[in-house]
Amino acid sequence: MSSEAITETHQTAGIIPAAPWRLRALSVLPEWQLAVTFNDGLSGIIDVSALVHGADAGVFGALRDPAFFAKAYLDCGAVAWPNGADIAPDAMHREIQKCGAWRILD
Repeated sequence: MSSEAITETHQTAGIIPAAPWRLRALSVLPEWQLAVTFNDGLSGIIDVSALVHGADAGVFGALRDPAFFAKAYLDCGAVAWPNGADIAPDAMHREIQKCGAWRILD
């Protein structure tokens, strides 16, 4: 997996996601983790390993492939993957604000 920051965003031209809980930076880390930075400067680590490897992973099951997981990108201030999987940035922001990290459980 790449630890290179992903700067590509997919958003409507001219619209800048100003909400403090929207993401402005994303890096893919090993072991199904993401480093994120929000518009308000808050940053932290998201661990999605339990969700990805859970029995009911659903759309997140495709992320078990490290190469596919590494295709994470920012879509209008949220983490997304080409198969339509995404993670709500407001919940992510709330948990990182409380704990500095967020481990999403299945």
